[in-house]
Amino acid sequence: MKTFQCGSLVPGCSWQTSADEEAEVVRRAVDHLRTTHGETVIRESMVDAIKQRIEDGPASRQAS
Repeated sequence: MKTFQCGSLVPGCSWQTSADEEAEVVRRAVDHLRTTHGETVIRESMVDAIKQRIEDGPASRQAS
């Protein structure tokens, strides 16, 4: 299971997600950044930053 905690990228944000595949975690994180944090352009550097913060292990499952 791959997990991502938005607070590791956006201080103070408690949103997190998990999925079996890294690509799904990235998709959910990008969607979250757009809808919650108002990001309109997701640069490759932002996707790289998300990927660097994805961890292996359990987390509460949240689909977004």
